[in-house]
Amino acid sequence: MRVKLFAVAAQRVGRDEILVDVASPADVAALKQAVCRQFPQLEPLASQLLVAVDTQYADDAEVVSPQSEVALIPPVSGG
Repeated sequence: MRVKLFAVAAQRVGRDEILVDVASPADVAALKQAVCRQFPQLEPLASQLLVAVDTQYADDAEVVSPQSEVALIPPVSGG
């Protein structure tokens, strides 16, 4: 599944899009676990990441299809 990364998440991985191996269909919680397993540098951010599925924020129970557009969004800070 293709997953877009933003801000510090993209910086930690070194690119703005990753391919994640995850069973299909999967829920957001399973997807986040797979991301952290395959990209351990994102593990410290895991509890703070927001997930957007098809441009809408999604909770951990939402099912994600392989055709969905998925983005991991770290907390926004600044001032």
